[in-house]
Order: sequence, then structure tokens, then C-alpha cells
Amino acid sequence: MDFNLNEEQLMVQQAARDFAQNDLLPGVIERDEKQIFPSEQIKKMGELGFMGMMVDPKYGGSGLDAISYVLAMEEISKVDASASVVMSVNNSLVCWGLQEFGTEEQKQKWLPQLASGQIHGAFCLSEPEAGSDATSQKTSAIDKGDHYLVNGMKNWITNGNTASLYIIIAQTHAEKNHKGINALIMTKDMPGFTVGPKEQKMGIRGSDTHSLQFNDVKVPKENRIGEDGFGFKFAMKTLAGGRIGIASQALGIASGAYELALKYSKERKTFGTEICNHQAIAFKLADMAVNIEAARHLCLKAAWDKDNQKNYDISGAMAKLFASQTAMDTTIEAVQIHGGNGYVREYHVERMMRDAKITQIYEGTSEIQKIVISRSIING
Repeated sequence: MDFNLNEEQLMVQQAARDFAQNDLLPGVIERDEKQIFPSEQIKKMGELGFMGMMVDPKYGGSGLDAISYVLAMEEISKVDASASVVMSVNNSLVCWGLQEFGTEEQKQKWLPQLASGQIHGAFCLSEPEAGSDATSQKTSAIDKGDHYLVNGMKNWITNGNTASLYIIIAQTHAEKNHKGINALIMTKDMPGFTVGPKEQKMGIRGSDTHSLQFNDVKVPKENRIGEDGFGFKFAMKTLAGGRIGIASQALGIASGAYELALKYSKERKTFGTEICNHQAIAFKLADMAVNIEAARHLCLKAAWDKDNQKNYDISGAMAKLFASQTAMDTTIEAVQIHGGNGYVREYHVERMMRDAKITQIYEGTSEIQKIVISRSIING
């Protein structure tokens, strides 16, 4: 067992840290306040290789391991969770799913553009009546011979308006339940594809979240990913890796808030001394440090499992469950340590507290993670 990062991993971590501090930190408060999508920053993330980190170099990717991905996600999420969710969706849900299960033609067509940041993608599973119950897909994809005719709606889609490629999960054979679901590649220029209004969100306000409407959208058969009926399995396998990305995002939000709280506690004085010298504050910092370190190890273990071709369903679920709770707990206490200053925007921690909550909800709620974990430990 070796807890040391290799030279390449350390370089990725440092590059992500430098990018976050130099490119993401300036303007992050304004982007949150005005719901501005970080277009230029996402473009530069692509140039640095952060948008296709695990994509094979033959498709224009960085060819890095999942551990490097976790390290980069943490550093970027310390500063701007709205940027890191774009990175997570593009890497974990879109690029990985295409590389793992797409045809060679699909990979050649889309991965170089996605990995370079020329374009980014969206993963479309959730619906008004199908969130945690992902088998209840109402969006239909009727087989018309050489194409599918798609009708329905998707909700809460990250990159909903800015994406160029959309992976749509839709029901083709309702009588087969989840075994009749397909995954289809769709583009926004297809007639009948409509993007709804931008969601007014509590957190990750710089990210681009919309509902999508499909009215008789014709999708060519060659845009299907995998065999007929593979869509639900595709979604579940892809989301298993997505949990590692969101766990790393939660870890970054927590560690970013902790670093700010620690720094502030050494500067702010009450009763004649820095507040870090008061046990009430010191113990909060100790709890933060322990939980963040535990969350980091869970994230890295899940990434290690993925890199070593081991099953990471449970380790990923554990990492997401614990890291998202750590993000909430840590950001709440970071606001408390900052006192009144924590409640105003210029000190960043109130934004982090708002951003943290979504990590307990998207890509599988905390309750769904507990179902995954409990079934595994009970059924063996």
C-alpha cells in the first residue's frame, strides 16, 4: 500500500490548483451572483486537458488515471463548483460513456471535440417523474426503422443550453420496462429539440441548468449507444463513475471552505487573541480536518478501484455519500467561524455552503447511495 502520489499526479494537481487560483477565482462571486456561465474558463480547461482527462490520447484525450481526475476535481472545486460540474459531466458521464460503449465512428466523431473543450456534452436522464426512480422513463424513442422518433422532457440538465452533444435516455420498448430503454446521441440542431428557460438555482449558479423538450425529434439509428435495450445499463454504469466525480467535487468544496476558515481563524481576534486559540473554534477546525481527510481517502480509493478494473459501485457510492455530507457540515461550520462575515458574499463561504447542498442530490441522492450500499452489504 502506497499513499504517495506519483510525479504525473502531482503535476496534474499543481496545474489544477494554479488554474483555479489564477483563472477561476477572479470573477467567481460575480458569476455566481449573475448566473454567468464560465465560457472562457471552460475553454481553457479544455486546452489544459481537464475536459477529457481519462480519454485515450488517440481520441485527443489526456490519457490520465482516475486518481489524477479526483485530484484535479478537488482543486477546481475548491474555488468554483459551477466550473467543476461542467468538467465532471463532460469527463465522467459523456466522454467516459462514449469511450467505453460507443461505436468507433461515434468515438472518432465526438471524443476529440469533447476532450479538447471545443464542445462539451450533457447527460439527460432525469425527468419530472423519473429522478431517483430512473426506470420510470416517460421520454419515448419509437423505432421507425432507420431512425428513432423521440418525444418527452428532461429536467435539471447540466449544460442544458451550452452543450453541443446530448446523451438522451429514452424508452423504446415499454413492455420490457428498464430493459427496453436506449441511450441516444442528440444534437441541438435536430428539428423538434427545444431548450427550456434557465433554472433559478440556490447554488452552482454559474452552471447552465435547463429542462429540455423533444417533439418528434428524428434521431438516426447510428446515434444509438450500444445494443437495443442497453440504455438503462449504460446509464447506471456511467453514473457509477459519475459518483466519483461528484464526490471529488464535494471534497473540493469542503476543503476550500476549510482552508478559508482556517486562514480567517488565524487573522480574526476576539478577547485579545486569534479565534483559532479558542477551543470552540479549534475543535470545529479539528472536526473539519478529520472528515475532509476521510472523504479524500474514500474518493481516492474509489478512483483506485476504477483504475485497477475493480468494481467501484460501492466505493463510489460510499465516497459520494460521505464527501457530500462532509461538504455540507464543513461549509456550515466555515460560515459559523467567519461569523457575520461568513454571511456576506466577499468571503466566499456562503457561496460554498449553497453549492454544497447539490452534491447530496444530483447523480444519485444520499438516500439512493444508502440503498446501493445497504443492498451490497446485506446481499453480499
